[in-house]
Amino acid sequence: METVLCICLGIGLSAACGFRVFVPLLALSVAAHSGHVHLAAGFQWIASDAALIAFGIATALEIGAYYIPWVDHALDVIATPVAVVAGVLVTASLVTDMSPLLKWTLAVIAGGGAAGLVQGGTILLRGASSVTTAGFGNPLVATAELAGAAVISVLSLLAPVFIAVVVLLGLAWIARKLWLRSQTRVTAPGHPTLS
Repeated sequence: METVLCICLGIGLSAACGFRVFVPLLALSVAAHSGHVHLAAGFQWIASDAALIAFGIATALEIGAYYIPWVDHALDVIATPVAVVAGVLVTASLVTDMSPLLKWTLAVIAGGGAAGLVQGGTILLRGASSVTTAGFGNPLVATAELAGAAVISVLSLLAPVFIAVVVLLGLAWIARKLWLRSQTRVTAPGHPTLS
């Protein structure tokens, strides 16, 4: 079960890399630094003080650069391969109990694929914004992308708790429906009851 949660966390953070490359890496670094997330062997450097500072600075620069006209377009060109690599890195860093072949195959296909698909969508959205608003709508797009990266990163890190709550609520709802259905059968006149 832990492996499945780690894979889900990796894919979620990888998708967030498609919005902003460094926001999910910073979130992962903070989570690993605080002990909330355990990294795979060889990726402990992500939890180091130096990585935390570097990801923080890179995040601030990336966020600011997307609000500068024309620079945002240049960043989109650069960000596509970088987002895919970041998605692969994030997923690989979280998958612990798996053979290296499966781990890296999963990281490339799921992590890199999720980041690439989201990044492709942001390129299309920014292009449409540039054409329809002459670039004046791009700061709104940048803000939405930043919000998407932040929200997805946080929800991904909280996913195990979130998933447990959703499952418990789902089971309670099913139990209630079954109980209400059994009560309806008992009280309905002329309706056969199960013994």
